[in-house]
Amino acid sequence: MLELRHLNKTFSPSVVPVKDLSLSVKRGEFLTLLGPSGCGKSTVLRMIAGLEQPTKGQVLIQGEDVTHKPPGDRNISMVFQSYALYPHMTVADNIASALKLRKIPEEEVRQRLREVSHFLGLEALMERKPSKLSGGQRQRVAVARALVRRPSVFLLDEPLSNLDALLRENVRAELKQLFESQQAPVVYVTHDQTEAMTLSTKVAVLNDGNLQQLDAPHQIYAEPANQFVAGFVGSPQMNFLTLPCEAGAARLGDRSFPLPPPLSHARQVILGIRPEHVRRAQPGDTYTFEGKIFLVENLGMHYLVSVHIQATQQTTYTLRLLLPSDATWEGDSLQIALPPETIHWFDAETGSAVRQ
Repeated sequence: MLELRHLNKTFSPSVVPVKDLSLSVKRGEFLTLLGPSGCGKSTVLRMIAGLEQPTKGQVLIQGEDVTHKPPGDRNISMVFQSYALYPHMTVADNIASALKLRKIPEEEVRQRLREVSHFLGLEALMERKPSKLSGGQRQRVAVARALVRRPSVFLLDEPLSNLDALLRENVRAELKQLFESQQAPVVYVTHDQTEAMTLSTKVAVLNDGNLQQLDAPHQIYAEPANQFVAGFVGSPQMNFLTLPCEAGAARLGDRSFPLPPPLSHARQVILGIRPEHVRRAQPGDTYTFEGKIFLVENLGMHYLVSVHIQATQQTTYTLRLLLPSDATWEGDSLQIALPPETIHWFDAETGSAVRQ
């Protein structure tokens, strides 16, 4: 088990990449630290690895406080964004380098090499040097070097960012299968929400050094804790409409949306709805609006359609919705519906989500 207690990293009064982070990763769990550039996720990883010393707080591995232990004494393995392979060494020597430094017996080194090379399909590459490998092969060698140590914790710092889109998809599937068979906790850093959603058992969304939400991927998507999480997770991004309120209801044109009790006295609220949940109006729909089309983007399987909704003479809202690629329409307008069960409400002052 890996545990972080009130972790803080302060470089100067105005530069605090990690403010007060507490979380745990249990045996067999895959935690992804997700957030935009500069949110503090790589700094957290480096503090776990011992490459950075926290200003405050503790790092515990298997119940032992390793906050002030050097990296080599923590029994962790780290896969870097650049893979960090030794260019003058063969694949076999790269994988075995950490074992030899630890004075592991030669026979056990050979046994572990056989196991990991077979597991990752590297047998035919063991005598090559990194310059003779593709990006995906280098990535597998870096993972093999981490696996062969049998560490207490695996750390991965954006290991797929240097791969092209198709290769990234293939390697992502390989990593998911690989780490499902391991029992050590995994901490994975990325700004790519697709990687976070597909690989993880838990996702920690960070922003400006603060933990915004820690939850299972499906909960992060379905029940975001605040407007930042709702906007960061999901592609295309969630629609946000700031609506005026009166008598416990939010107004959009001539339609009134009843609000959750905590928002009953608010002067304005934020309505959030994902593009995939906005649909063409059907008989019986309550919240229907006429949308004037001003942009259509072909995404292959879908059209991403952007429309304007004229709420009042002075107020126009913009919404995006996804339509199937075989959808057709006439003219430059669409009748759209906002299903109430798919709407998210956010406090306009704090950005916090408010449930029904």
